[in-house]
Amino acid sequence: MNTRWGIIDLGTNTFHLLIVEKKQEQVETLFHESFPVRIGLGGINQNLITPEATERALTTLGYFREQLDKFQVARERTFAFGTSAIRNADNQEEFREKIYLRHKIDITVIDGLREAEYIYHGVRKGAKLGEEPSLIMDIGGGSVEFIIGNQNQVLWKQSFEIGGQRMMEKFMRKDPMTESDRKRLYHYFDENLVSLANAIHQYAPKKLVGSSGTFDTLIDIDFYARTNQPPAPEITDFPLSLESFYSTFSKILTGSHQERMAIPGMISLRVDMIVVASCLIDYLIRTYELKEIQVSRYALKEGVLAQLLEQ
Repeated sequence: MNTRWGIIDLGTNTFHLLIVEKKQEQVETLFHESFPVRIGLGGINQNLITPEATERALTTLGYFREQLDKFQVARERTFAFGTSAIRNADNQEEFREKIYLRHKIDITVIDGLREAEYIYHGVRKGAKLGEEPSLIMDIGGGSVEFIIGNQNQVLWKQSFEIGGQRMMEKFMRKDPMTESDRKRLYHYFDENLVSLANAIHQYAPKKLVGSSGTFDTLIDIDFYARTNQPPAPEITDFPLSLESFYSTFSKILTGSHQERMAIPGMISLRVDMIVVASCLIDYLIRTYELKEIQVSRYALKEGVLAQLLEQ
């Protein structure tokens, strides 16, 4: 008996669709695509999904609906998850209703802890975490999920509403970012990540494990710098040396939008948000003396799949 699932991750920046089929014990990916929908743009700090963002969402989900129908994924086996931008939007119900009426996609809005749980399962599927506790981080456009855990278990997890789109709108007043705005941003981290500081003090992770957007781009930039080509798509577990990160970080921090766009491996969706996101990575490495960076290509949607397979 073959089972097909469709998993939609409605992130603040990017919408992803993953369609898989389970045959006996094998799981095959039939379709996987991502689109830069940016539903947080222009409204995230006002807790609104703007009419323009809703239109972009409807267009992308119309395409996803076509793919789900083409691959004959049953409605009851289609799972759509809304994260930070949707869960904090005052017009969340109206947004979900429009999507359902137009495309018959029912969005489940998940809280930050459930999001962190799925991310952990995805990261663990994509990367060898090992026995020592690691600090796992997923930087989204609306929220950032932190998990301290190893290959076997989660020791601590929390979601913070400090995602890239939020930070960019609050702190990136000029481009390149000014030194004083960067100081304000780091002060903001000090004030808002107190519970993370306590957890790191308790579990003492020495490795940062990153997933999603910014980390994917940092890996692509690293590969282009070393090999002049992108990494093979089947690889899901990457080391990222601190030297490589700081080499990219200095270019990101001092460059203008155009100069960042010229870095091989950079993509337009990430070109501005990567500034504040990389500042967060730098802040964590220096504040908590983290010794290495590992990147997993798998995140929320693969975590949802891992949990579905377990059931």
